[in-house]
Amino acid sequence: MSDYTPKVSNVWNLFTYLNFAIAALMMAGGIWSLEASFSAKGYYAMAALMLVYSTAGITKALRDQEESDRIYNKLEDAKTEKLLAEVSAA
Repeated sequence: MSDYTPKVSNVWNLFTYLNFAIAALMMAGGIWSLEASFSAKGYYAMAALMLVYSTAGITKALRDQEESDRIYNKLEDAKTEKLLAEVSAA
């Protein structure tokens, strides 16, 4: 059983935050300069926000599922080791 935890650098975190900020500004600028009615701009803005929030939700759900699987596997490994220890002691 290994306790490998991947390390993420601060530079990578900074890059992802800057990338998100630039993309959000570009999307806002594109919607602002769009030659459409105010209601159409509002629709696109709400769709963009919904896309961001749903992406974050999917990411969280996938991460939670992976962590749950990892914990379940650790419990199964512990049960197996306990069973093997009991069998070898007998």
